[in-house]
Amino acid sequence: MRGALVPWAAMLAAMSLSAQSKPDFAKDVQPVLARRCVMCHNEKLAQNGLRLDDGDSALAGSYSGKVILPGDGAGSKLMARISSTKKGFMMPPMGAPLAPAEVATIKAWIDAGAEWPRTAKAANTAQRSKHWSFQPVSRPGLPEVSNTSWARNPIDRFILARLDKEKIAPSPEAGKTTLIRRVTLDLTGLPPTAEEVSAFLADTRADAYERLVDRLLASPHYGEQRARRWLDQARYADSDGYEKDNVRPYAWRWRNYVIDSYNRDLPFDRFITEQLAGDLLPGARQEQLIATGFHRNSLTNREGGVDRKENRYDQLVNRTNTTGTVFLGLTVGCSQCHDHKYDPIKQKDYYSLMAFLNRSEEADIDAPLPGEAGPMMRARPEYLERKRHLMWVYEVEPLQAEWETHMLGSLDHPGRDLEWDFEISNVITMFDRFEAILRTPREKRSERDQDRLMYWFISHTGPARDRDAEHLACIKTDFRRRLTELDNAQPKVSQGMIMTELANPPETFIAVKGDYREKGLKVEPAPPAFLPPMPEGAERNRLGLARWLVSKENPLTSRVAVNRLWQEMFGRGLVRTSEDFGTQGDRPSHPELLDWLASEFRDNGWSVKQMLRLVATSAAYRQSSNTRKELVEIDPENVLLARQSRLRLEAENIRDSALAASGLLNDQIGGASVRPPQPAGVAELGYAGSVKWANDEGPARYRRGLYTHFQRTTPYPMLMNFDEPDSNVACSRRRRSNSPLQALNLLNDPVFIEAAQAFALRVTREAAPERRLDYAFELALGRAPSARERERMQKFLDQQATAFGKNPEQAKAVLPMEPAAAAWA
Repeated sequence: MRGALVPWAAMLAAMSLSAQSKPDFAKDVQPVLARRCVMCHNEKLAQNGLRLDDGDSALAGSYSGKVILPGDGAGSKLMARISSTKKGFMMPPMGAPLAPAEVATIKAWIDAGAEWPRTAKAANTAQRSKHWSFQPVSRPGLPEVSNTSWARNPIDRFILARLDKEKIAPSPEAGKTTLIRRVTLDLTGLPPTAEEVSAFLADTRADAYERLVDRLLASPHYGEQRARRWLDQARYADSDGYEKDNVRPYAWRWRNYVIDSYNRDLPFDRFITEQLAGDLLPGARQEQLIATGFHRNSLTNREGGVDRKENRYDQLVNRTNTTGTVFLGLTVGCSQCHDHKYDPIKQKDYYSLMAFLNRSEEADIDAPLPGEAGPMMRARPEYLERKRHLMWVYEVEPLQAEWETHMLGSLDHPGRDLEWDFEISNVITMFDRFEAILRTPREKRSERDQDRLMYWFISHTGPARDRDAEHLACIKTDFRRRLTELDNAQPKVSQGMIMTELANPPETFIAVKGDYREKGLKVEPAPPAFLPPMPEGAERNRLGLARWLVSKENPLTSRVAVNRLWQEMFGRGLVRTSEDFGTQGDRPSHPELLDWLASEFRDNGWSVKQMLRLVATSAAYRQSSNTRKELVEIDPENVLLARQSRLRLEAENIRDSALAASGLLNDQIGGASVRPPQPAGVAELGYAGSVKWANDEGPARYRRGLYTHFQRTTPYPMLMNFDEPDSNVACSRRRRSNSPLQALNLLNDPVFIEAAQAFALRVTREAAPERRLDYAFELALGRAPSARERERMQKFLDQQATAFGKNPEQAKAVLPMEPAAAAWA
């Protein structure tokens, strides 16, 4: 009798509770959750993505959706689980079920609105959303300063105001020889010629420096220098990566687009839009399609046996991380497997951002260069007629149609017997490249897509059935040979690597713990929830994403962009961590200046040239870089900008400067990548001899470092020794290292040896003996030597000349063309 009273007591307790006011969370609800739920649903474990130790997380739900619906206990999944007695569905899954009174308490709490007092962690998350970089960009007024005559433009007012506060005076302006070398290298990546230096020194006009800046901004080499920095962020390479690391013969077409865009000062918001969604612009032109090659720079795994879904997921991860880093300055990749530990980026935000990119696929298009289209179009009618005749004679289409049916069956029913034989190592590649084409009705396919599928069919397929063997054998030999002859006779056109929108884009799901095989909650394309939302009715595709990125409401894109431009001109951004504007990144050294630059950039047409002109003509930029004793103690890293920075040239600029001084530099703009000499054996490091490196000869050997072929598995050693990024992930800020390998590289690299030989010949042939030392300094450093430098260099030259005089064979080995000048090499 006594035992029979227990259920009644529990029911009475539940009835009593429901009749009372809403349960107290801390007293009535939290103890139940802590005792029975939190051991499996906490920050570290979070089974099925559900946490019940934190209010915001609990209300956000699990991978399968919301589990608590405030005000609707009966409709909440949590209630269904904790009130069930079905094994495999009930919660907790082990031990005794929750008591009826506990179930009733939780239901009453949910019905009453599920109020969850803000924890310290939740409050911290909300505080993170108030981080400085997530707030709207405002345009501050110009500050008052002590010396208005020093300020050449608004930038200087902000710099000087901070220096006034610290009671520090700015440095004097650098000399004219320093200024022309500095700004020429910063804006074009090349040193000024001796003639350009002389002309600038002789120009006594008040605006001589401003005229110099304008000339450099109009130089086609300006676009090359800007492009190099953008290629770092876009992880540009000329090969796929991974084991096979196949060459991408037309990757350079996107690089050309970047150079040209900077040279014509394409507004930066348009630059972003075309690269993310050029194919979605109305009436998209060829160059706008090629612009989408930005996301073709991700790695591609073409190994046999690769899981095509895994490869696509890996590419999407790379593209999502790149989008977050390059355009938002955020480490969004930290939320791939779980909520970001430091920034208010939820895992759902990460996959919602990925959803924009999951709607697209890779494609290659004919993209004729000037002079290619005419011959191709004139020859095309006859070519098509002859190809149709060949296909009719060999009855290709019926057999291919049957093969396509079986391939689709394989896609939809893995493991099904296809009755077709094929090279297993190529099956994944075929599905990866041609699934979209296979699913497109034949009458709706483009001619190019149909041809690509046909060539794969005749190259990689064989029938398992005897009745088709003879027919297909004839197709694979006679037909293939005659078709190849026909193709080879046609005028060729170049191609472009692009992204294009899928007609039927796949759904996007949260990958549980970052595992693409474990589907969690379905998500829709959306920007991170802590940032301003997209406008009502905005397209939820890459074009909508691009327009949101450059919208006035977005607080990050313009700040991130101007900070990187500042970094290019001063060696350090106003925010030092240019890749991380989140809570773990540095705060801006001059926050008002950063916002003023961001608003100026955005409100004046997103002109990169105009912004760089503003920076280059400021008094802050023109300061001397000489160290000052008091600054070494007060500001050793030059954060306050009381002087200009002193920086080593970047990898490509070191090479370019040597070639320019020697007279070897080939300054052709744009074009395909080249292969200058590199140490023997480097190419052999590639998989199974897959990397081919035939040294270019003639002028191509001496092109700018920007155009050096970048093979991901065996990158060009000289560039890597001087800290070029590896191109696998976006790089917003190159590191600067000092290594003995760098000195050895300069001493032994064939290109630098040839540059030294050419430099020696140039100096001795172009200058009289008494002027050679000065001329050498002018060519290499853009200035005359100091008295001490002249004395030391002359002594060294005399020693070398004496040594070579005693050893003519060594002189001949150093400079075979003119051994008498070997001392200069």
